[in-house]
Amino acid sequence: MTVDLPNLPTGKSSFEKIRTNGDIYVDKTRHIFQMINDGQYYFISRPGRFGKSLFISTLRSLFQGRKELFEGLWISENRVWQWESHPVILIDFNQITLNNSSDFERGIAISLENTGKQYGITLKETFIKERFKELITGLYDKTGMPVVILVDEYDKPIIEHLGRGDEALETAKANRDILRSFFGVIKGGDVADVLRFVFITGVSKFSRVSIFSELNNLTDLTMHKRYAEMFGYTQTELESCFKGHINRFARDYGKTHEHIIEKMQAMYNGYRFSEANVHVYNPFSVLRALDEMAFKKYWFETGTPTFLVNLLREKKWYPPVIENMHATESLFSVYEIERLQPEALLFQTGYVTIKEIRGSLYTFDYPNREVKTAFLENLFFSYTDDVQERVLFALLAEYLETEDLNGFIDTMISIYESIPNTLEGKRDEAYFHTIFYLMVSASGITARSEVLTCKGRIDLLMEFKDKIYIIEFKCNQSADAAIKQIRDKGYAVPYLKTGKDIHLMGINFDSEKRNILDWKHEAFLNNLDG
Repeated sequence: MTVDLPNLPTGKSSFEKIRTNGDIYVDKTRHIFQMINDGQYYFISRPGRFGKSLFISTLRSLFQGRKELFEGLWISENRVWQWESHPVILIDFNQITLNNSSDFERGIAISLENTGKQYGITLKETFIKERFKELITGLYDKTGMPVVILVDEYDKPIIEHLGRGDEALETAKANRDILRSFFGVIKGGDVADVLRFVFITGVSKFSRVSIFSELNNLTDLTMHKRYAEMFGYTQTELESCFKGHINRFARDYGKTHEHIIEKMQAMYNGYRFSEANVHVYNPFSVLRALDEMAFKKYWFETGTPTFLVNLLREKKWYPPVIENMHATESLFSVYEIERLQPEALLFQTGYVTIKEIRGSLYTFDYPNREVKTAFLENLFFSYTDDVQERVLFALLAEYLETEDLNGFIDTMISIYESIPNTLEGKRDEAYFHTIFYLMVSASGITARSEVLTCKGRIDLLMEFKDKIYIIEFKCNQSADAAIKQIRDKGYAVPYLKTGKDIHLMGINFDSEKRNILDWKHEAFLNNLDG
């Protein structure tokens, strides 16, 4: 029997349209009420496609007093909210021209002018700082109600120009200065007195000095424990709000409800933004997966920032360390245009998330399989330039699963052969290790690099449901030497009790030939423990 299910709000960011259409809405109004009740000026950064625009739209409807849209939601059922209509200034930097600083200023001026027209106000000031102030005070004088300011993607005018050359970098700096001056209006005494609420969102968290130097009363919720689940879907929200769609997915997939949940956890869950042990799903990927009833890398359809990939290469970052990256909060929580830090960019753009916190030291890892495989595939092709052998990636996991190691090594050799000889970089063990790691990870294999043991570090560990591969790399030495190190160091000992088959692989590279010279495999483990 076919049951009509409520529509998924896939690709929608309008709260009004979602509610009037009867689409599924994951209720975040409890957090909204608490936030508004606790303060007045807020900022939060979250990765792209995490529901920031929908959240802004929800706030807009709430402050406009649209009570009918909130029927059945927490804020309507559990608290006495004053359903007053406030004038709202919504500035969405996604909708403003950003080609250069002149166009940017003109775009802001037009946005302010359009808001004024909605309330029957004609703005006379020429410069955007004065025009912004004129709009705020004019709205208060016109309506007699305190004004609400909502800003979406405040950092778009900056990050849009990063990684695109020196001229674009100068545009980013100019736009930053414009934003600093623009937001400074909010702190002014005659403006602050007529404001009800201010909420600013973005992907990046630039230092307070660079953007919000004059707005020193802005509360940053980015890593606030109380608001850890305000964006994204929790496990409970996923299973309760989307139960019908998950069941439909399971029927179509020929699997159980539990299987779909488990798969979605591995693919799209795992984001953690604070000390609170709260993990959330990427909403965009969840909605696309449930809509298409398929497990794909949806988030990456929006593209990996070129400037991030370029920065990792420029800083000569060793990609395997990303999955066990360490940093203090001061290093990864903010950054400056002139001093871009890979740790900060990776965390704020959503490519890594908090794994563990010990005192002031944070450990990071990829949040889920979707992010890891897609990001490393993208990174691999940036390292290897115009490699054409993308189709071979699909074979790597299959060869290891069926223990066809000849096929696996032959495929690896083919991929290495396709890497241009002109590619810059030293051909040492670290280089070959990096490319190997990127290849197997991009193919979807669960791989970990530099795995710490009591007697050393395993170069690469690849794990399947019924087997584990332990790999040691050498360069200009021998595969025998690699196998000997695995055995001498007892790398397999911690995994003997897993009940899985264990395969040892020694792989030796030739720096002149730029490829695998020889390799060796052993699966006889009886004498490893003594």
